[in-house]
Amino acid sequence: MMSFLRFAHQAVPRSYTVRAFASEALFPAPTASAYQVFDRTVKRKQKDRAVSRNGGEQSRIVDYVRDEVADRMMERLLDIKRKFDTVVDLGSGPGHFSKLLEPDKTRKVLMIDSSKETLNRDLDEEFEVEVERVQADEERLLETLPLNSQEAIVSCLSLHWVNDLPGVLVQIKEALQPDGLFLCAMFGGDTLFELRTALQLAEVDREGGISPHVSPMTDTKDISNLLGRAGFTLLTVDTDEVCVGYPSMWELIKDLQDMGESNSIIGRRHFMHRDTLAAACAIYKELYGNEDSSIPATFQIIYMIGWKPSSAQPKPLERGSAKTSLKDVL
Repeated sequence: MMSFLRFAHQAVPRSYTVRAFASEALFPAPTASAYQVFDRTVKRKQKDRAVSRNGGEQSRIVDYVRDEVADRMMERLLDIKRKFDTVVDLGSGPGHFSKLLEPDKTRKVLMIDSSKETLNRDLDEEFEVEVERVQADEERLLETLPLNSQEAIVSCLSLHWVNDLPGVLVQIKEALQPDGLFLCAMFGGDTLFELRTALQLAEVDREGGISPHVSPMTDTKDISNLLGRAGFTLLTVDTDEVCVGYPSMWELIKDLQDMGESNSIIGRRHFMHRDTLAAACAIYKELYGNEDSSIPATFQIIYMIGWKPSSAQPKPLERGSAKTSLKDVL
């Protein structure tokens, strides 16, 4: 488990795992409908605004979580002994994962993201392979990619903001060629549990109720079922944590905003009282503070690998076809 210690504008390796905090939102929430939990327009504007600060330098400072997870995803890709002509990076952001791709693994990467500013933050010269960028909604993947067209689709810490995750997984499977690869990392349900607990306790104490400030995330035990229902086979699912240390809750909130990870839940509160936030900061440090007076923020990461079914894939033998008895072996 990798850790980071975040002081001021530096991230230094240390120990825990992340997810989004509900800060003040400036845009009205639309009317909710089926499968709508997040306001996708607000999320795109939050990402655009985060990248626009200081010419993108502020967002580069807070790349540490995504860069670490991209490294761990690349380890999993390198275990797959296959070269791809093109890899699709869905919800790519500025290309945390795509920058790690090398010519011996793929010829080209197709980066897809809903935020044009985020997509174009970094220059092509920072990539080792050919780059194509497409601004498109991750929830409407089949409007961008033809059916049965892609060898590999990856996603690094993006799908936690889609409204219809089962539907997006089906679209990914449909866009893949037979025996195509899907590799993904998502924030899990235990992400930022310290922040969620501190805010809830502070709101109950100061305001007599709670509202969602850390958006809901998929639980680890549901991922295998979702991949299976979407039609993937040969599944691999595992979890990990990245733990980051901060001087206080205020620095954590600021970094989440600069990551573009502010709250975009439909019907969210557009403000929090200062005394409620101050109480949450004190509760956070009291419940979870480290001996050096810093606080931990845990980001749970769920990694998943799935393959589109193909007649060429290995299949289990029929029941009763074994040539050797297990009794003889034991």
